[in-house]
Amino acid sequence: MISKATAPGKIILFGEHFVVHGTRAVVGAINKRVTITSEKNDTAAISISSPLGKATIPITEEIDSVEKKFRPFFFIAKEVISDHNFQNGITIDIQSDIPIGAGLGSSSACCVAAAASVSNLFSKVDASQILDLAIDAERTIFPRTSGADCTVSTLGGIIEYQKESDPKAIKTEHDFDFIVVNSQKMHNTDAVVKRVNKFRDDNADTFSELCTEEDNLITKAIDSLQTFDLETIGKCMSQNQIFLERIGVSNDVLLDIVKTIEKETFGAKLTGAGDGGCVIALTDQSKKDSVVENMSKEYETYPVTIEKTGMQVNITN
Repeated sequence: MISKATAPGKIILFGEHFVVHGTRAVVGAINKRVTITSEKNDTAAISISSPLGKATIPITEEIDSVEKKFRPFFFIAKEVISDHNFQNGITIDIQSDIPIGAGLGSSSACCVAAAASVSNLFSKVDASQILDLAIDAERTIFPRTSGADCTVSTLGGIIEYQKESDPKAIKTEHDFDFIVVNSQKMHNTDAVVKRVNKFRDDNADTFSELCTEEDNLITKAIDSLQTFDLETIGKCMSQNQIFLERIGVSNDVLLDIVKTIEKETFGAKLTGAGDGGCVIALTDQSKKDSVVENMSKEYETYPVTIEKTGMQVNITN
């Protein structure tokens, strides 16, 4: 029996970093997905094959000793094996068209798809249980993850997310066209998070004010998403970029991309951890091809739309 699951990547439209500290975020699933295939094997090991490499790890291994890039998959398989008193191992194959390390939710989508695929080998998938397992798996590499990325990857569409609250779907009948520009500058999420925490500790009042301003901005942005007010959404994105610059997660490369693409779009901002990764811009559908062509002269650039379908799973014999 082979179990296959897919899950989409994401873009953070508003609220990255601030969401970790209690502010809301607006997150959208995108039409780039990861596909994970799993099956039971007759060994006492978890075998993992991914674009980042291959590993065969004894089930008895401690999670902290597993290489980080394999850790979430090992964690998921070991948890499911334990829950079902399974005596053998699991083979996991990962295929993805989501750029790695670019802030587009590759790790979260992998955690969601892996949790669904492996769990589905033993019992019918429950979305809420899959989400909990995926977030726990992601925390093996990103301990302070907010859970927003895994949530939107599970649910699809655009969601309003806040820690300790249930996610809220942002209903809209419209399609949104975004341009993603990959700076191809790798970032260290842990290092960026530590930088934000230091800014907060050194500038408590300023950070608190920024959180309030971000929350007000998100209220305006959600209204604009629901009414398909592209100009206002773009202005909100540009303002959010300024907030991110103030807490120190942008850099000259990202700022150059933002300034260039803003001339042809409604607005732009970095997405994800920052200090590298991607910039997203909101564009008119009629202009997206020319924007992609112009930006592709210097950067890896592609259009994305909001993916309304979240995690999916099936079994083949």
